[in-house]
Formats: sequence, structure tokens, C-alpha cells
Amino acid sequence: MKKKLSEFIHAIEAVDIRGTGDPEILDLVYDSRQVQPGALFFALSGLHTDGERFIPQAIASGARAIIHSQPLFRYEDGIVYIQTADPRLAMSPIANAFYGEPSSDLTVIGITGTEGKSTTVSLVFQLLRLCGKKAGFISTVEYCTSTEVLPNPEHQTTPEALTIHKKLAEMRDNDLDYAVIEASSHGLSKRTNRLGDVLFDAAILTNVTHEHLEFHGTHEQYKSDKANLFRALDTHTHIKKGKPVPSFGVVNEEDSSAPYFRSATEKPVYGFSTWALPRKGIGASAIESDRTGSSFTLTYGGQSIPARINLPGAFNVYNALAAAITVSRLLEKPMEEVVSLLPHLMPVKGRMTSIDEGQPFEVLVDYAHTPSSFQAIFPSLRKRITGKIISAFGSGGERDLIKRPEQGRIACEYSDIVILTDEDPRGENPMTLLSMIAEGCTGKIEGENLFLIPDRSTAVRKAISLAKPGDLVLLLGKGHENSIIYRDHTISYDECAEARAALNEAGWRIQ
Repeated sequence: MKKKLSEFIHAIEAVDIRGTGDPEILDLVYDSRQVQPGALFFALSGLHTDGERFIPQAIASGARAIIHSQPLFRYEDGIVYIQTADPRLAMSPIANAFYGEPSSDLTVIGITGTEGKSTTVSLVFQLLRLCGKKAGFISTVEYCTSTEVLPNPEHQTTPEALTIHKKLAEMRDNDLDYAVIEASSHGLSKRTNRLGDVLFDAAILTNVTHEHLEFHGTHEQYKSDKANLFRALDTHTHIKKGKPVPSFGVVNEEDSSAPYFRSATEKPVYGFSTWALPRKGIGASAIESDRTGSSFTLTYGGQSIPARINLPGAFNVYNALAAAITVSRLLEKPMEEVVSLLPHLMPVKGRMTSIDEGQPFEVLVDYAHTPSSFQAIFPSLRKRITGKIISAFGSGGERDLIKRPEQGRIACEYSDIVILTDEDPRGENPMTLLSMIAEGCTGKIEGENLFLIPDRSTAVRKAISLAKPGDLVLLLGKGHENSIIYRDHTISYDECAEARAALNEAGWRIQ
């Protein structure tokens, strides 16, 4: 992609423009280390540093234009400088214009919620593909802009706006018709504007619990930021191949925030529930879960349809309901046709992933890292497991402090042995962080059934060494992620690979 600066810079309001000429821009970049000749560089103010410090480095690497917020001490010849109130907020409209408004050429489904976003994104994507549609997606775990599904290398649910619009453009240019986007509260917030210029056609709410209050400040603001996804449905009518694309919302009727999200849009909103059939929506009853998935009865429009998903964890029934009703409404397909595809859905790496090396006990890897996600997974596992549950987890540094003892409380209620270990300590002292979680572990004795082991590899091996036949080792918090972030360094880490290696070292290996 390349465009003259004048072709897209009108997308923002500039305070001041200095420099002459109309350079050809080949890329949009906010990380000076990624600047290549012909780039437009956004100097962002970050948590620990100011992007304007890196303007000289960006220019030395070939940047032709700079977007910044404050007057600069030095202006280089041959460079165009655009001063605007907030370069971060400017990224979305500029990227949208630079890439030719890619979301307008796609049917875009956004999925928000505290838990279940990545899995539901994957399930909607898979169902669209199973229905013969050309679809792509962007999630915490993976992304697809053509035919191949690739791992997401970053610990960021919704990428920055430059990445969002670039990937949407790749989907459009690769002749895809549908894009499924994991829409985090950070990404939907007007403070980041990562999704501000994406045209959404369908919106799904999985649930809303207390999370990320270190960013949003209050639960009400957190909920409001998420509801921006539903408000976005009213901003446009998408015409595709001469007819309007169905535009609607889907909500978890069991969540207390469902009425709030319904009221955020004038478009129709459909519900899903395991309690009772929503007035407009889909229900599930007679849920029977086993080691490999769940069977249930799906009710829709007066019909009762036998259904099966091969996704471990009873909570995945909710994700499957949300995906099924979304694809049925979007494609205007009979529900029984969509339900017949559910057994073909594949699990997402790091989401209730079973690690089997022939050992006589279960090992599951899951991304659960909040009190509500703990509450979602532990009860059904406790009901099913006849032996001990040995859980290992931590909590993210420089994030919500309130959730830490609550994580400990829930885990200790359902687990026989708890091992606290590093997740992403970031700038915090690892042992201090684990001690905060341990405050909630009443009834557990450190050194007997409670262990604080910061090194995660050691913690995984400890958990496996304690497991007996019929037990469950539950490794939580890292899931699909490929690293652990510390104050001054980051180490490579793959929980599934680590668990497999630990089992092999213990003498378990499938021959």
C-alpha cells in the first residue's frame, strides 16, 4: 500500500503542519524500531516513555512524515510534521483513510465481554467457513487474513488501530467477505480509539464482570466502553451486493448487563441462555458435560434440537450458543443446519486444552485469569473430577489489585492443592504479587497444600509431581501466550509445551 500524504491526512484535524512537499507514504508505524523508508511515524505518549523522544530515530530510519502532539525543538528539512491534539486518537481515522476504509467492504462481527471472546471469535469464524463463506478474524490467540490461521505474537486483545485497519485491508484484498474481531474494552474505549472507525454489522456480548478497573476507573465506565460496540451498529447501514446486510446484537441473557446493552442500539438484539428460552433468541437445556465436550438440547423458535460440541468445559455451551445464533441470523440459515455443524468445531489453543502424554491423570491448560472465569470453570470440573484438583496460576502485574485475593479464594474453594506462580509480573515484585493472591487462600497451609513458586516452569513440574491417578492438574492464566513479561526482560514461554515437557521428564510419553 502506498499513497501520497495529501490523499489521507485530511482524515484528522491538524493544529499545525510544517514542512513542504507531498511525500509518498508506504507504511504507518508507531514503533520507531519498525520504521522503514517511506513511513509515517506516530509519536505516542506511553505509560513509561514519550514517543517524541524517538522521532530522530524514526527519521534516521527513513520516516517521511511525523505526527506529534507538542511543538518540537527541532524540525528537519525534507520531513512533514503534523501536530495534532492526540496522535493515538489520530491513528484510527488516518489508517482507515490510508487503507481505503476496508471495513466498508466486509461484513464485520465484533465480540466483546470479560470472558469467552477469543473462543467465540473462533467459533463464529469456523461456522462461517463451514458454511462455505470466506472469512477472516483477529483475536488474542490467532488471526487470519487469507487462508492460513497464524498465532498472535502480542499480549494485546485488540491491536492498535494501525494493525486493525491493515489486517482488515488484507482480508478485503484477499477477497474475504467476513471479518470477526475480538473487541476488548480497551479497544472500544474512546481513550484509545482502536476500533473507532470500524463499521460493525453484528455485535456479541458474552458477559460483563469486574475487570480492568485500573484502566476504566469504574465498573460503569468499563460497561459503557464495551457498549460502544453496540452503539456502533447504529452508525451505518451496510449495503452489500445491492441489499442491506442484517445488522443486530446478541447478548447473554443471564448477564445482569444484558438490558443495558440492548438499550445501547436501535437494532434488533437476540439473546442466548441456559436458564430459559429468551423471548427472541436461543436456549440450551439438559447439558451433560464430559472430558471431551458437552451434549445438550438447543431450543429455538419452538424447535428442540439435539446438539453436541467437542469443546471441554460446560461454559463453552454459552460460546457455542452465541456463535450459532449469530451465524444463523447473519446468513439467514435455518438453525438446525447451523447446529449440525457444531460437532465439527475445533477448540482454541490454550482454552481448556488437554495435554495427554499417556499419564493417568488429566492436565488442562486454560487462559482463565479473572475471578469470574475461575467461577465459570471450577464448579463443573469439581463435579466431574473424582481425585484431587491441583491448580497453578498467578495474576498480571500492574493490573487490577482487587481481583488477586478473590482469585485465591475461588481456586482454594475448589482445589485441593494450589500453586501460585508468575503470570506477567511486569514491574511488580513477583513474590509480593503472589502473596496478595495468597491472602484469599484461607484454609490452605503453605508448604502442604499451598505453594508460592514464582518460576513458572518449576511450578508446572511441582504440580505434575503431586498428581496421582484420577487427579486434574489445571494450569491457568497463560493459555496461548508465548512469553512472560518481567520488569526489565521478557522470556519465551509456551504453557502447553512446558506441560508436555514436564510430563516427559516425569516419565510419561506417548509411544
